[in-house]
Amino acid sequence: MASSLPVFDTTVQETNAWLKAIASELGPCDRHQAYLGARATLHALRDRLTPDPAMNFAAQLPMLLRGMFTEGWRPSQTPTLDRRLDEFLARIEETLPPDFPIETESLARGVFRGLEARMDHDLLAKVIRQLPLPLRALWPQTLATL
Repeated sequence: MASSLPVFDTTVQETNAWLKAIASELGPCDRHQAYLGARATLHALRDRLTPDPAMNFAAQLPMLLRGMFTEGWRPSQTPTLDRRLDEFLARIEETLPPDFPIETESLARGVFRGLEARMDHDLLAKVIRQLPLPLRALWPQTLATL
């Protein structure tokens, strides 16, 4: 279904490609589950970052995902102080539907693997360096050690 506005058509196509890449990293799931998982994971990541790195990260996302990333954001309340893996995963889990079929740590790892293939590694390395060591471990090894 074309919107008659090329920029919207393009971002829908790009967003679908990103969600397909994320879904392929998550195992058997559909695009809606990939969207819900990406949304929960990216919101937890966003809230753990200071505003400038969060916006630099968002700038690489397709327009629709960028809007989703910033939806409900309160920069004055960031970064959260989650230092432990279980705290970060709890933030993700609290925004997922109760019957979400993917285990939370596997979800975060899959979303981050899907992003690795589509985003600038230098920028991702800067974002990852802002995270405490336990949270860095969720990212693909090639990025977590940059």
